[in-house]
Amino acid sequence: MRVDSHWWNGDVRLARRDVYVRTDGDRWEVEAQMGGPEGKSKVQQCPGRASAMILADAWRGPRWQWRKL
Repeated sequence: MRVDSHWWNGDVRLARRDVYVRTDGDRWEVEAQMGGPEGKSKVQQCPGRASAMILADAWRGPRWQWRKL
């Protein structure tokens, strides 16, 4: 799967959070990651790009100033 979109909350410490939207051209998924690559993550399959972007927006929430990478 390739990364279609990636956001980071800007924190380099334990509160680091990343949200990824990935696709292989047919399937879409959203991953929310806490604590960097060694931290916890949750992956949700989505039926299409639109629903993946809606879920990614919801998982980011308003708490941090997110940066698109």
